[in-house]
Amino acid sequence: MNRKYEGLIVLNTQGTEKSVDDLVGAVAKELEAEGAKLDEIKQIGRKQFAYNARKLDGGHYVNYIFEGEADIIEKIKSRLTLNDSVHLQHFQRLA
Repeated sequence: MNRKYEGLIVLNTQGTEKSVDDLVGAVAKELEAEGAKLDEIKQIGRKQFAYNARKLDGGHYVNYIFEGEADIIEKIKSRLTLNDSVHLQHFQRLA
């Protein structure tokens, strides 16, 4: 049974030669590789952090809305942990 999820990903754009759109697309491909069916991608934009986190002063926020099996979040989290472009990730199930 597929469930609908929302994932907020903060991308680290410092020191990379790729454009923001390339980074957003790369994360989308990783989600799809784990079995997620993407419905929508919303780029919220760059925002400053309240304090420097791991030598970063801000990041590019992207909201991914997708469908997947019940165990997909664990798979996605472990995969995105290995991606240096992903600074923070948060997922929640939609009603």
